[in-house]
Amino acid sequence: MTNKEKYDVVIVGAGPSGIFAAYELATQSKGDLNIAIVDKGKDVSEREKEREKSGGQPSISIMSGWGGAGAFSDGKITLSPDIGGWLTDLLPRTLVKKLIMYIDSIWAKFAEKSTIYSYDDDAVAELQYRARKAHLKLVPYVIRHLGTDYAPKALMKAKKMLEDSVDVYLNTNIEHVLVKNKTVNGVETVDGDVIEAKYVILAPGRFGANWLHKEMSRIGVKLTTNPVDIGVRLETSYDTTKELTDVLYEPKLIYYSPTFDDTVRTFCVNPNGYVISEKYDEVITTNGHAYEDKKSGNTNFALLISSRFTEPFKDPISYGMHIAKLANLLSGGSVLVQRLGDLLRGRRSTKDRLNRSIVEPTLETAVPGDISYVLPYRHLVGILEMIKALDELAPGLYSDHTLLYVTEVKFYSSRIETTPETETTAIKNLYTIGDGSGITRSLAQSSASGVIAARSILMKEKIIESDGFLIDYFKRIRRGVYL
Repeated sequence: MTNKEKYDVVIVGAGPSGIFAAYELATQSKGDLNIAIVDKGKDVSEREKEREKSGGQPSISIMSGWGGAGAFSDGKITLSPDIGGWLTDLLPRTLVKKLIMYIDSIWAKFAEKSTIYSYDDDAVAELQYRARKAHLKLVPYVIRHLGTDYAPKALMKAKKMLEDSVDVYLNTNIEHVLVKNKTVNGVETVDGDVIEAKYVILAPGRFGANWLHKEMSRIGVKLTTNPVDIGVRLETSYDTTKELTDVLYEPKLIYYSPTFDDTVRTFCVNPNGYVISEKYDEVITTNGHAYEDKKSGNTNFALLISSRFTEPFKDPISYGMHIAKLANLLSGGSVLVQRLGDLLRGRRSTKDRLNRSIVEPTLETAVPGDISYVLPYRHLVGILEMIKALDELAPGLYSDHTLLYVTEVKFYSSRIETTPETETTAIKNLYTIGDGSGITRSLAQSSASGVIAARSILMKEKIIESDGFLIDYFKRIRRGVYL
């Protein structure tokens, strides 16, 4: 990069939201817009090599670079407007549904291999009936699954498709957003290079959320606090949950704790999957992966409880980090694992007790211990209550041999105040999208947010006058509210 570059659009962040914004702008403008995408991390091929060298241990390469954190996720595209974010706060549900179907068609182009998991209505209705009897709510939805092995390949293909129409700057760290007279006019790197742009789309993902929030506060963009999800990653034998996952690949189950009235929910179900550890800033947390070509004999999923804070404390991310640090402290820098039977008997799990478990842990680096030293009492009570309720749908889940890993934490960034077009209300031509913006928390909605920002710019530039749904809606909103 030279000391000064100039573009029509600069996208900061090469995760799914940034990639889809770039793809939409490039394909629709057909060369009429000069577009650049910038990321502090490395190319996905280099990231994959680093991950293999580390033996899958958590590192910065998992979270940043081309493809973002989505490159090494289990590659689930949830085809529902009700799952994976809050885009329905910006747009009508019917538009979000159309948008998700649209981005799914693009993911299908990128994917070398993927599987669609739909469901039988009668089988789901029967499962919902059984769930209600156990005081659980079952939410069905269709999934396109790429798998942890094929998600990086899909994102590499996306990069190849963009090479001729978008300038890509990796290993390039942005320090400041440049603003003049309440209008964005570019970005500046940590090395002092300036990239001028008429439009800037900020898509740094969860890993760049802290930087994004500091920059937004610096230039006067308003933020509101989102909750943090804290819980466990549960692992059991595949046969225990087979009846559920045969009907729905990822059953979404919601439970209301009778003791504290907290909402407990399942998240990221991985049949025949693997529990993994990952690094978020300075803490190690748990997650789960599922591959298309590699299968374990277990199923894992998270059980999460949302925590929202108001006065005087307003920093849920710091609270979640504190809980995760406790697990790292007690495990010597890893994650803790405990058998459910040991937890219920008030004793820690040991290597000997873990070796006697019918369920063998797929995360070999997890350290046996006592998770009650980590999780707050109300979280622990709610999670145990839900496992007992789930046992009525999957007999054997409330078993001595079920494994619980801590800590599973989902940090949802503070939400940035934007219009329905994802343009910040305070700064003209500045857009914030993806998980870092606090409006999405999934591959599907993150990708969709990139399309929203791109269509807004295409409308402003009069490249697309009407698209039959998004742009037409933006024009109606502008006539009624903003103009």
